[in-house]
Amino acid sequence: MPSYSVAVDVGGTFTDIVLCDTSSNAQWVHKTPSTPNDPSVGFMTGLTEILATNGVAASDVAHIFHGTTIATNSVLENRGAPVGLLVTEGFRYVLEIARHGTPRLANPNSWVKPQRPVRPRDCLEVKERTAFNGEILAPLDEAAVREAAGHFAREGVAAVAVAFLHSYANPDHERRAREVLREELPGMAVSLSSEVLPVYREYERAITTVLNAYVTPRVSTYIDNLQRSLRAFGSAASLSIMKSNGGIIGADTAVLQPVYTALSGPAAGVMATLQIAEAAAVENCISFDMGGTSTDVSLVQNRQPGLTLNGRLGDWPVQLPMLDIATIGCGGGSIAEVSPYGSLTVGPTSAGADPGPACYGRGSNRPTVTDANLVLGRVSSSIAGGQLTLDTEAAVAAIGEAVATPLGMDVAAAASGILQIANNAMVGAIRNISVERGYDPREFALVAYGGAGPMHAIEVANLLGATTVVVPPHPGIASAYGLLVAEFKNDYARTSLQQPPDYDLPRMAQIFDGLEREGQQWLETEGVADSDRLLVWSADLRYKHQGSELTVTYGGTQVDQRGLEAMIEEFHRRHSQLYGFSLDQPVEIVTLRVTASGHLGDVAMPTLPSGGGEPGDAVVDRRQVYFEELRDFVPCPIYRREKLRPDATIVGPAILEGMDSTVVINPGWESRIDQYGNCIMRPTGD
Repeated sequence: MPSYSVAVDVGGTFTDIVLCDTSSNAQWVHKTPSTPNDPSVGFMTGLTEILATNGVAASDVAHIFHGTTIATNSVLENRGAPVGLLVTEGFRYVLEIARHGTPRLANPNSWVKPQRPVRPRDCLEVKERTAFNGEILAPLDEAAVREAAGHFAREGVAAVAVAFLHSYANPDHERRAREVLREELPGMAVSLSSEVLPVYREYERAITTVLNAYVTPRVSTYIDNLQRSLRAFGSAASLSIMKSNGGIIGADTAVLQPVYTALSGPAAGVMATLQIAEAAAVENCISFDMGGTSTDVSLVQNRQPGLTLNGRLGDWPVQLPMLDIATIGCGGGSIAEVSPYGSLTVGPTSAGADPGPACYGRGSNRPTVTDANLVLGRVSSSIAGGQLTLDTEAAVAAIGEAVATPLGMDVAAAASGILQIANNAMVGAIRNISVERGYDPREFALVAYGGAGPMHAIEVANLLGATTVVVPPHPGIASAYGLLVAEFKNDYARTSLQQPPDYDLPRMAQIFDGLEREGQQWLETEGVADSDRLLVWSADLRYKHQGSELTVTYGGTQVDQRGLEAMIEEFHRRHSQLYGFSLDQPVEIVTLRVTASGHLGDVAMPTLPSGGGEPGDAVVDRRQVYFEELRDFVPCPIYRREKLRPDATIVGPAILEGMDSTVVINPGWESRIDQYGNCIMRPTGD
């Protein structure tokens, strides 16, 4: 029987792969350059290489877990399919009106609305009406639906979104509209708001459904091509995709719900953080994932990740359950330049994987964060296990021409300035998910990973006042590892407004029961055994007259007065923690939710063999490294990280080099290697 699992995470610069023998928990890692024009090429290249290197046949792989950015990039790059939208009569401009206000950091005097994914002429009205309680007030005008189908055919629409008013309470009209559309347009991809996001707030429900339709053709084509390539490769493995909520779904489900995969890669990193934190005996931490194009941060309390219903995909709100991750355009490939006003900026523009930083030697002369690290001696001229050789002279020339000369400083000072600006930008993102949520980052450890995260972690920790930094044994592969430890997970929701004091407990029980049946049916299709299933109830609550809700877990699986009162009490506590106060006011229940999870089996972090020599035996080189706190280059020992054994202690300044990442130990800090190979760093003397 096949006994191997493979996790493949496609990033902006590298594609990371982890191979795991599920019978022995033996694990192997690999990196290969990403192929942005067709990510499946890098996927198959990496899979082929890691299997060949370890003598594993394609037929021996039972499961393949995948983190993909196809849906995200389709929206961010405006490369989705032409979409048509059907709405209830009177709501044609729901996307154009949207919400009053401007983005938080935008100048309200100069901000311009982004172009909607649907052209106004492709947003068509249909006579029908459903009340908020599900009552049919006006029948569906099927002739209007057929007329709309003709318009979509003439306009070359490739996918249709249907978002009728109050369809969350009664989806009959949406389902019939889909039947009519498919009669007129065979094979058309149709997304229904009652299936994508069956909750109230017509704008958020409509835009989320539109985005689902917008990315469906591209995601569907990608997954179909990938599955065909796997079959041609001789693999019959099941293919599962990471979702934004930290769970995985089968490829067939992902084709129907592609918008659910928006934070696929970053979510996998957070799932890896949970296991890293447990291995390092850390309760509260902040995940710090700095890759080639961006940095993703998330707060984990009591080893539980934060969830949000207020996520965004590009310019658009996506009210799906997502891990609470903040992302900024700052990574190893972020470009540094001097503005016309003489200020130094870093990012969000990125050199990407091709041409990449100037030191990649692929024709770029624009300096990046990676070039600055190379110039300062913080990273070797050979990375990714020797797959990529960096050109130090090209990096020096790029920084000198674009930054040092215009600012009248030497190259080392310019490179250090690039890193300081990048570090402060990342600290801002961390404050956004900690200080602004009522948490003190000094009370959290920083779990650093990604190709660049461990090089910047201590400097970021110093700016935050944090005193513990944890770097896993393969930080550049962490998101791929997170795919292996995730579980099947899907969310089901239904808006059903319950106002005090007359909460309709039988109605709530009926809805919870229906949502639970949906979750059980999905777990059945994924082949999850009854004993491995978990269903958790929750609800969105708010004070009367409030315009936003908090999601609170409902303890138990029986709706009764005692459970209701406990949930409301927890809502008061959560509100006080987040906003500093709670109110003696009636509490409304807005949306009921069920999260269905399926356990896939335990994948543990491998332990290191004990013994094996002193830390000094792992020193493979010495080179000059620049540290801002010393304002100079100093001789620095370079350790081969794979040679370090448990309890090895290294005092900074020092560099630990591994196949997939580099750890910088700054002056005044020291590192200890634990039994799993985690590098746990604290200020000297702590």
